[in-house]
Amino acid sequence: MHNPQRQPMLVLNSIILTAVFFLLPLLPTDSHADTLSDQKVASFIESVRAAQTLAPEFEELERQMDNQNESTMPDFSRIVSDSLEQMKGHEAYGRLEDVVQDHGFDSLESWGATGDRVFQAWMAIEMAEQNPAARREMEATLAEMENSPHMTAEQKAQMRAMMESAMGAMQSASNAPAEDIEAVRPHVEALRQLGEE
Repeated sequence: MHNPQRQPMLVLNSIILTAVFFLLPLLPTDSHADTLSDQKVASFIESVRAAQTLAPEFEELERQMDNQNESTMPDFSRIVSDSLEQMKGHEAYGRLEDVVQDHGFDSLESWGATGDRVFQAWMAIEMAEQNPAARREMEATLAEMENSPHMTAEQKAQMRAMMESAMGAMQSASNAPAEDIEAVRPHVEALRQLGEE
């Protein structure tokens, strides 16, 4: 049965929903609300260099974390934050917090969020340079594996899952915001050097 009093309410709801759908994408999300400035990227890189001096003291923790992460591809959108989660409760966590605060970060959480954005943007840059070749190589490896008479169905399924995980990680990295990519681009060489140290 038609209720004339409901008509204005339906129109109002429709207007509100339309406004929400159009305005929501314009609102910054918490993780990307502040811009990733040149200074913030440089501070992050310097803090990682400083944190690397702590590494010899915490080799056992590093081994444990490596063992935990061995079978999975990292989520490049949370690579630093996930590592920090694993460190909670360990002496290294407090020591690292001191280091990041010395480099201008309020907390390990804000440092981790910045690091996530830096690494995701860096991976997006690296993959943009290598993407066609990397994707072709993965597809060729997958086809070779599928046709291999030397692998069991279980091994093939395991390898397929790993490849799909790697492709998912690549996709995750390629979702970095364009502003973050542009902020990180001048620092790519410094990030590459970090990986070599």
